[in-house]
Amino acid sequence: MKYLNALNKINGVGPQKMRRLLSHFGEPELVWQADLAELKSSKIGDAIIEKIITERKNIDPDQEWEILEKEKIRMIIFGSPEYPVLLKEIPNPPYILYVKGNFDFNCAPMISIVGSRKYTAYGAQVASAFARDLAQAGITVVSGMALGIDAIAHRGALDGSGKTVAVLGNSLEDKNIYPRANFNLSREIMENGCLLSDFPSDTPPLEFNFPARNRIIAGLSLGTLVIEAGEKSGTLITSALALEFNREIFAVPGSIFSLQSTGTNSLIKKGAKMVTSVKDILEELDLDQRKSTSWRTVEKIAKIPQNKEEEIILKILSSDPLHIDNLAKMSRLNPSSVSATLVMLEIKGWVKNIGGQNYIIT
Repeated sequence: MKYLNALNKINGVGPQKMRRLLSHFGEPELVWQADLAELKSSKIGDAIIEKIITERKNIDPDQEWEILEKEKIRMIIFGSPEYPVLLKEIPNPPYILYVKGNFDFNCAPMISIVGSRKYTAYGAQVASAFARDLAQAGITVVSGMALGIDAIAHRGALDGSGKTVAVLGNSLEDKNIYPRANFNLSREIMENGCLLSDFPSDTPPLEFNFPARNRIIAGLSLGTLVIEAGEKSGTLITSALALEFNREIFAVPGSIFSLQSTGTNSLIKKGAKMVTSVKDILEELDLDQRKSTSWRTVEKIAKIPQNKEEEIILKILSSDPLHIDNLAKMSRLNPSSVSATLVMLEIKGWVKNIGGQNYIIT
């Protein structure tokens, strides 16, 4: 395993080259120790051979393996029983997956949720609700842990006491977790799912890494749910990959006046399945049989306030609409604090803005 990891550190030794080398040499250690003539006999190309000869001088397999052990990162190899079954089906699947967290990729269906970093209150509410309901239906929620809809989807799955997988466009050492604003979220995901990447240690979150990350998000899942995407959103890359992999694409309709809904509404016009509830997704994927076990009516998750402001506001709100100005007066809290707290409570799915800054408890 340590020599596989070391080979994965060499630029240009991707999944296809890795398979060809292992097919020729049999063992990764033999690849690592091969001289120029032996490497040439594998016929993988002079450019890659030169990189192997040059770059392996600066890579210590034992030291690199120690990094994985210290960071509690495990490797899953293509062909292993642990390897995600659906991911095997995509063109040129990753040969090595790096995982942080104790998670079985083949224990339950997975649905990916993706969307814009620049989201609206509507988008946040939808992402949280869908992720929570999917989690409560026994579905693992997959996303990219980016700021915006991705992070909200992970949080919704956690609030639904479910599992969630964050696929990153960088390596999994603590120092490289990106974005840093979601570091604490990444710890919770590890406890209730996992962090996943095909990038070796010391790989920063470079822009050109993210299309590769998106192929894994799409490949892991039975379907991809798009929530808020602009006309040229990077989110649409993931949906295009899902289509290429013959997976279902779902989209939540948005306002025709919202730029954040241009992409999703366009997907629906092009044939994506319009959904307004998790039931729509389960029926489309023929997962209704889960109703008798996982997808069932569940008790509402207890609303446990995280701070004094949440506690005060939750005590005041009811099923009767209350304007934010009146809420501020009744709570005797700073208006900006009330506004910020309501945003967080909306993300959790505990309160709802029914329009005109009027709120109810859900």
